[in-house]
Amino acid sequence: MNIKNRQTDDELILAIETSCDETAAAVVRGGTEILSNVIASQIESHKRFGGVVPELASRHHTESITWIVEEALKEAELTLVDIDAVAVTHGPGLVGALLVGVNAAKAIAFAHGLPLLPVHHISGHIQAARLEREWQYPALALVVSGGHTELVLMEEEGRYQVIGETRDDAAGEAYDKVARSLQLPYPGGPHIDQLAKTGTANIAFPIAWLEAGSYDFSFSGLKSAVINTLHNTRQRGESLAPEDVAASFQKSVVEVLTTKTKRAAEAYQVKQVVLAGGVAANQGLRNAMEAAFQGTDMELTIPPLSLCTDNAAMIGAAAHIQWKQNQRAGWDLNGTADLALT
Repeated sequence: MNIKNRQTDDELILAIETSCDETAAAVVRGGTEILSNVIASQIESHKRFGGVVPELASRHHTESITWIVEEALKEAELTLVDIDAVAVTHGPGLVGALLVGVNAAKAIAFAHGLPLLPVHHISGHIQAARLEREWQYPALALVVSGGHTELVLMEEEGRYQVIGETRDDAAGEAYDKVARSLQLPYPGGPHIDQLAKTGTANIAFPIAWLEAGSYDFSFSGLKSAVINTLHNTRQRGESLAPEDVAASFQKSVVEVLTTKTKRAAEAYQVKQVVLAGGVAANQGLRNAMEAAFQGTDMELTIPPLSLCTDNAAMIGAAAHIQWKQNQRAGWDLNGTADLALT
């Protein structure tokens, strides 16, 4: 079959994201202009389970994907005839959820003779920054989400080098588990952030700095320390102010994230630092990063809240790189739960 291949820097990409519990579609022009960005959240369905149920997520994606794509095209005032390529997240994520998006994207691309662009979910979070401003290289991204905590060095466009990552729990995962121990609703991160604003960081929770020179992270010990402290306090018939627990926990997380990011940025002499991922919506982390890089020669970029959590516009922004570098996927594209960024 003939594949449409219009070579231009203002291409129109229909992007699809279904890696976890948001069904999302967007139309992005030239990697920087959002024409539409539609999201169907599943939070209410998963809230009663205290976390994402993979099978339930896949079913919701199947039910929503068609109308979400239609709504994205409608909002952009376009039809598939106008689209130059279809981009889709093919990993990492929940494999059942990924497969819904991948198969929808393949069906649309095949039926309309459009190129298929494969996008890594984390590159999407990173490239959300290009929707705000142009990149300066070398650059460093701190990616913080429910499943990932990574420091990613970019010496040039589309080239990613992971220089630090979590050795156990991701920061977002630790937030959710601590929130559950504080009997806060799912998702726990935003509730911890709000609660921390009213508390005092007066509890000395541990910080895992790891060996000297390491840019890796570890949050399992901190999570366990918070849970054990709460359990032991309740066993003694005592109580701790939840807001102080939240503030103390958040201080430990934010301090290690901010300190290691700045140390890496200075060591690699980067020009731009990007905060990305769902936890980038955390106001405590945003404030700490702004304070850390204030007065330096490095430009700090933090996407707006709407582009921090999972969305398809960020996938369209990342797909622009594949478009320019003529990277295309075949019809055998599959969802890969543990897809490596590099």
